[in-house]
Order: sequence, then structure tokens, then C-alpha cells
Amino acid sequence: MESKTIFITGCSSGIGYVAAVKLKKRGYRVICSARKEADVLRLQTEGFESIQLDLADSISIHNAVKKLIELTHGKIDALFNNGAFGQPGAVEDLTRDVLRSQFETNFFGTHELTNLVLPIMRKQGYGRIVYNSSILGFVAMKYRGAYNASKFALEGLVDTLRIELYDTHIKLSIIEPGPITSHFRKNAFALYKKNIDPSISFHKTTYQSMEERLQKEGPAAPFTLPAEAVVEKLIHAIESKQPKIRYYVTFPTYLFGFLKRILPMVWMDFLLRKVQ
Repeated sequence: MESKTIFITGCSSGIGYVAAVKLKKRGYRVICSARKEADVLRLQTEGFESIQLDLADSISIHNAVKKLIELTHGKIDALFNNGAFGQPGAVEDLTRDVLRSQFETNFFGTHELTNLVLPIMRKQGYGRIVYNSSILGFVAMKYRGAYNASKFALEGLVDTLRIELYDTHIKLSIIEPGPITSHFRKNAFALYKKNIDPSISFHKTTYQSMEERLQKEGPAAPFTLPAEAVVEKLIHAIESKQPKIRYYVTFPTYLFGFLKRILPMVWMDFLLRKVQ
């Protein structure tokens, strides 16, 4: 039997990398992407087919899809939209350019890539598209406004697309992890240092504790799970005859998903103010 082909974005580390390793062992033809050329080359030395892709760059997206079509001869069974990053900072400290940068990768780039892959799936008559969102795609937590907004927007777009594709065999799923072991905090801290000036912020004191959290070694939050927990959900989404629309990962996601359904918003706000 011919192996199925999956294209995964954001494979340099974390969830994307673990997904690539696990699915390759499972018999998939995995085609990885990474933003930095050095990571593309490293993945290739590890035996992966790898493409350079910067979701913030439209030309890069088009070039990547062209290469993807060449490699697969126009057959793509699944797309895992995993590539993303998080920009920390209070909403009032986010400039228009910083917010735009967050959306270019997490929202616009993911949207453009998906729209280029969809015609391939329509032509072949089937496909699976899985989006790695977040618990922050349905609950807003303080000092994560840019990331919150990008994931809220992504989930709204995906829900709409799923309804529009109801009469096709293209299935869409969203994975919503809570805290997962990865380089996410490390990368977020670098962006915080680059784009936020705490010395002139009303939130200066609060930023001190946030900096400690972002630089903490090991899990910074309770109930943190390894990336494999996300990959388990991904496998179900691409292999099940009836994939779920949403997959929760980690206890906090299940908890806040439940609380959001039953609590008044003012109570939810009270609880979310306590989250660091």
C-alpha cells in the first residue's frame, strides 16, 4: 500500500518535529518545513524531505507549495498547520507593527498556505487539514493578547471553512493544547525583549514576574505534557473515519473548556486574572 503524504509546518523543534518523527515511523511520507535554512538542512541530514517556508512571507509560501507539488506529484493526503509563535506583552504595549507580525505568521500565512493546498485536495477528492491552535484560541489570558487574538481569529476562520467544505471529503480539525514542553517560551522571551520596553510601561512590575516565568527551566505551568500528547490527537484527526472538530490536550484545556460553558463571563474573568 502506498504511504500517505503529510506536509507539516514548523518542524524545527517541538510539536512539529515530534510529529514528523512519529508519523515517519508510522509509515507516512513526511514532508517537513522550517523557516530557517539551517533547520531545513538539519532535517534533511536526519533523513526528512524538508522545504524552507516562512509563513510571514507570501513568496516563500508560494515557492514552498510549488516545491511540495513537485515532490508529491500533486498528491497531499494531509496538512498539519503547526507553525506559529507567541508574542508576549500587555495589549496596550503592542504596537500595530508587532501585532501585524504576530498575525502574518499565525493567521495570514496559515490561511494562504491552506488556500494553496485546498485546490490539490479538491482535485484528488479528499484530504485532511489539521490546525494546531491553543487553549488560548477560546479563552483569553493576560499578557498574551497578540497570541490570543491570532488564535481566536484562526479558529473563527477554520470554523467557517469547515462549514463551506461540508459537501467535500476534505475534513478539518483543530487541536487545542494547553502547556506543552517545547521552545515556545524561549522564543517568546526573545520577542518580548525585542518588542516590549518594560521601563516605560504601566505594567513594569508585572513584567518582572513574567520574565521569570518565560526564563524558567523546565515546565513553567502545572499539567505540562510532552509534544507526543498533541501528536496522538493529530494521528486520530488524520486517520479516523470521523475525525473530531476539536481536540483538547492537557487538563487546563478540558477544565477551561468546561468552565467556559457553565460560568458567567464575570466569573471566568475572575479565574483568568489568577492565571500567571
